[in-house]
Amino acid sequence: MAHFDLVIIGTGSGNSIPGPELSHLRIAIVEDNLFGGTCLNVGCIPTKMFVHPAELADAARHGRALGIDAQLNAVDWKGIRDRIFARIDAIEAAGRAYREGPDCANVSVFAGHGRFTAPKHLSVSLHDGGTEVITAEKFVLAAGSRAVVPDIEGLLDPGVTVHTSDTIMRIDALPASIAIVGGGFIAAEFAHVFSSFGVAVTQIARGPALLRNQDRDVSEQFTQEAAARYEVLLEASVEQVTAGGSGVVLEVKGPHGHRTVTAELLLIATGRQSNADSLGAEAAGIAVDDAGRVVVDEYQRTSAEGIFALGDVSSAHQLKHVANHEARVVQHNLTHPRSMMAADHRFIPAAVFADPQIASVGLTEEQAGSQGIPYAVNTQRYADIAAGWAREDTDHFLKVLADPVTGQLLGAHIIGPEAATIIQPLIHAMSFGQSAHSVARGQYWIHPALSELVENALLGLPEPTGG
Repeated sequence: MAHFDLVIIGTGSGNSIPGPELSHLRIAIVEDNLFGGTCLNVGCIPTKMFVHPAELADAARHGRALGIDAQLNAVDWKGIRDRIFARIDAIEAAGRAYREGPDCANVSVFAGHGRFTAPKHLSVSLHDGGTEVITAEKFVLAAGSRAVVPDIEGLLDPGVTVHTSDTIMRIDALPASIAIVGGGFIAAEFAHVFSSFGVAVTQIARGPALLRNQDRDVSEQFTQEAAARYEVLLEASVEQVTAGGSGVVLEVKGPHGHRTVTAELLLIATGRQSNADSLGAEAAGIAVDDAGRVVVDEYQRTSAEGIFALGDVSSAHQLKHVANHEARVVQHNLTHPRSMMAADHRFIPAAVFADPQIASVGLTEEQAGSQGIPYAVNTQRYADIAAGWAREDTDHFLKVLADPVTGQLLGAHIIGPEAATIIQPLIHAMSFGQSAHSVARGQYWIHPALSELVENALLGLPEPTGG
C-alpha cells in the first residue's frame, strides 16, 4: 500500500493542479481514460475544430442573400478528422509522457480506475490487470462526466450501432443520413456540423423547442432556423430502435402519432452525467446530491475532510472554463489552507457553437420574472447596426437585462454571428460591477464592428432610477 500527500483522480482540469507550488508533495494521479479529459479528447476542442470547417462549408448558404452564387463541391471527412485528431492525440500523449517523465519526479501516474473502499483509501484497478491500494492525506476528485445513454428498447441490441459524442467524431466516412436524439447544445452543434457537410439530419427532441435552457426568444429563433435547415421532430420520443435499412430504424412517438425514421447513423446526444457514482463516494464519506454530483462548499471541499472536488463530477455547470476556475481555487486552497478562497460562480457564460451561434450569461427574462427580480430589458437587433446591414441579418439579436435602479447588468443573451465573442464585454461588466450606461458611454466602440451591437443594446436600456 503506497501513501501519498495528494491523490488527484482525473486529468482534465485536475491535471493543472500539480505545479511548482506543490513540488514538495508526493502526488499520485489516477486516470482511467485519456489524459486531458473530456474537453481535449471528446468535447470542446475537437468539436470546435469540426465547427470551423462546417462554417466554411455552409458559407454558400449565407452568400445567396448577398449576391454570391457558390457551392460546396466536396468534404474530405477523413482529412478533416485526421488533421484534428493528429493534434489532439499528440497533445494527449505528450501530457501523459510529461507527468510520467523526469520533469515530474514527485508525481506517480496510475493508469486505471480508482474507487474508494474506505475513507482516504483508494483501490485502483490498473489497466495492466493488477490492483493497487493507495492512501493520501488529501484527495482531489476531478473525474469528470460521461455521455448519457437513455433506456430505449433495442438500443443496446446486437447489430444496432449507437454513437455518442465520445465516438461520433472518429467515424471513417460521412453517412448519407444521421438521426440525432437530443435537444441540447451537443445535439445542436453536431446537427450543424453534419448538415453543413451535406448529411441529411433528423433531430428528435422531447421538448417543444430546442435549447430550452436558453432565453425563450433565443430558443424559439434557433428552433425556427434549425427546422428550416434539417428535419426537427419536437415533443417526440424514440420508442424503439432496430437495425435495418441502411443502418438504424427508429420508431418515434410524437404529437401527431407514430412515425418511422431511418438513418445510416444514430447519435445519442441527451446530455452527460457525473462520474461520482463510479468512485465509491459513500465508502469515503463523500456526500452526493440527488442529481448524482459530489456535493462541495464554496471552497470546493466535499463533506469528507481533506477531499476536494471540481469540474463535471461536482458542478452543474459542465463547462471547461468553470472546471479550470475551480481547479485554480482548489490549488490555492491546498497551498493556503489558512486563507482559502471561494469559487466565484456568479456570472458563468456559455456558448453554443452552432449556426446561428448563441452565447449567454446571467439571468434569462423568464428566470428574473419567476424569481420576482425587477429588471429592465432591451433587445438590439443585428439588423439595426452597420455590421448587420453588411450581412443582411434580419433575424438575430442581443437581449440585455439590467437592474432598473442601479443599472447593473443581470443577464445577456445573443443569437447571431460571433455571439460567443461579442458577449465578452458584458461578462466583463457583470464581473466587475460596471453599470450598463457607464460601459456604453465610457469608451470608444469601433465602427462599424459587430461590437456596436453591445453598445447600442446598453444605450437602449432606460437610465437607472437610483443612480
